[in-house]
Order: sequence, then C-alpha cells, then structure tokens
Amino acid sequence: MDLRTFLMQSPDLSQGDLTDGFAAEWTTTQVTAKADIVRQDDCDTHEIIVLDGHLASTICDPDGKEVCVGLYVGPSVVTPAIARTRMGRSLVSITATTDAKIARIDSDRLTELMIASEPIRDWANGVLRGALSQKADREWCLAALGGADRLAWFREVYPGFEDIFNHALIASFLGITPVTLSRLRHS
Repeated sequence: MDLRTFLMQSPDLSQGDLTDGFAAEWTTTQVTAKADIVRQDDCDTHEIIVLDGHLASTICDPDGKEVCVGLYVGPSVVTPAIARTRMGRSLVSITATTDAKIARIDSDRLTELMIASEPIRDWANGVLRGALSQKADREWCLAALGGADRLAWFREVYPGFEDIFNHALIASFLGITPVTLSRLRHS
C-alpha cells in the first residue's frame, strides 16, 4: 500500500491536499527480510509506518535473551517513538521478518506538523492512544491470563498472525515457551 492511501483511511486525514503534503514529509524505504530497521540502544528519532510486509519489535536483556514486544503487519503504525525510545535511544530492536516497505518521519518534524495542523495532531494523538491501549491490553493479558487464555486472546486480537510470524516470536510475545505454545496450539 502506498503512504497516501494509508493516511487517507483516517477520517482525520481525509482531505486530499493536506494528506498529500503530510505524505511528502515521510521517506519510504524498502527493507529486506531479517534487516534491522533500528537496534536497541541505537539513536532513533523516527516514527515508522510499515506499509507492506511484517516487522517484529524485541528487547534484549544483558544476557542476550530476546523478548518479543511487538508484531506489525502492514499497513500499520509501529509503536510511536515516545513509547519506544528514551533520550533519543531505542529501547527496542525492530526487524523486518519479511521484505517490507516502511515510511519514516523524524519525531520532531512530526511534532512541528502536529502543532501547525489540527487534523495531523488528531491523527497522531489517535495513533498514540491506540498504541498505548494495545500495550496495556498485552500487559493485562500477561499478568492475568494463563497460557491457553493468552493464546485465545492473541488469536482474537491478532487474527491470522499465527500463520504469519515465527512461533518462537509469538511464544515470546505471549510470555510462554515455544514448547508450551506448540502444546496449546495442538490441544
């Protein structure tokens, strides 16, 4: 999907001229499967939209163990920078799990555009609310549900993702082992 078409899906950005100007502020890039878009602790000052393809967001602990904290299927917005960076450094790694097309804009530039344009501000605030709501839902799932219920929640909230993403990533995202996920999928 092209960026303009994606942006036009929002009622906040349904004005063609405004959307054309806003889309022109973004840079689109093709990335290959397994390519890092950003690594944990790297400088990261961009907002990211995945237009086509699939991305995964992970956190690596000091011992090298990776935990999946986000799965993205284009077209969708990656968790906003305010929720995945601190002091200009990425708290997560974002990797393409397939060939993908992404769009980026500098976070400060987006803030300038939000100040200048109410529709862009409304769109961006809606994106942030949606991302924070998704994060809160996942936290609730991990804290309150057992393995079988986590998988049921995942299937409801992320339909079709089981067929798209590596099951080790999904298990990590759900806070269970790959062996447990396999058992739950076949029970």
